[in-house]
Amino acid sequence: MIGIREIEDAAERIAGHVVRTPTVPAPGLSGLLGAPVVAKLELLQRTGSFKARGATAKLLSLDGDARAAGVVAVSGGNHAISVAVMAEALGVAATVVMPKAAPAYAVETAEAAGAVVRLTDTMDGAFDLMARLQAEGATLVHPFDDPVVLAGQGTAGLEFAEDVAATDGVPTDVLVSVGGGALISGVAAAFRARLPGVRIWGVETEGAEAMSRALAAGGPRPVELSSIVTTLSAPTVSELTYAHVSALVEDVLVVPDREAVQGTLDLARHGKVWAEPAAGCLLPAARRVRERVGGDVRLGLVLCGGNAAPGDVFAWSERFGLR
Repeated sequence: MIGIREIEDAAERIAGHVVRTPTVPAPGLSGLLGAPVVAKLELLQRTGSFKARGATAKLLSLDGDARAAGVVAVSGGNHAISVAVMAEALGVAATVVMPKAAPAYAVETAEAAGAVVRLTDTMDGAFDLMARLQAEGATLVHPFDDPVVLAGQGTAGLEFAEDVAATDGVPTDVLVSVGGGALISGVAAAFRARLPGVRIWGVETEGAEAMSRALAAGGPRPVELSSIVTTLSAPTVSELTYAHVSALVEDVLVVPDREAVQGTLDLARHGKVWAEPAAGCLLPAARRVRERVGGDVRLGLVLCGGNAAPGDVFAWSERFGLR
């Protein structure tokens, strides 16, 4: 389990390399959800998602030999972008492995940053190839099974907690998207240290339910992936992230892909931000949290990323019959 010291150390390490993203009241979302909403805009982060934090923390922690060996990462999209871009900025050679279902934008951005991109048929295959490249000598930058990466992602939670603590609108409940679980683990650890009364909720999409299945089974289990939300599609969580979520998180809610895409449209219309479905899934989950908690609920949303191509969102909208 990481604590606030590790997160504060990560924050100091990555300062100047990443953006301290804004935390803002969201009146349009407050009206939509029927409760006060404050949002942490990680979609304005360098590389378009929170993933830049953990990737930078890990890359800056490497010694000379590890840097010289080059790094390898596996991703459904955003981790690949972040490792590629930040590795280029820090002068480290990078290979990123993604499934063929990953967004074309992620592939193009990683290649433009100078990374070698390897595509596999499935996410399971991507993790297998990552392991082989690591065995051949590359330095692994794992998307979630690494305490340095987890502490880096936790800096988003540290900033969020510091920002709301300075106001009279501290949320009662904060919602965080869950893939492999590093972001919610770090956010929960930061809030537990700084604002321990705030409840933390995770959100997954159907067909990318690695954490909720792990909680039900008492530990990480492989899951079959079918969600369109590749950025949340981890074939399993790690013992590291499972330990944090099981100890620090209220519950992990699961929403259909259709509702996640509707959430993206609602964030654009009511929140005035362009987010990916990995963030859009928070809105339907927030309604369920409001119903479960009742009373004077105040909601906090970590809008994790905005790397969704308009064409993809419009195609999903048509597929699901959304307007």
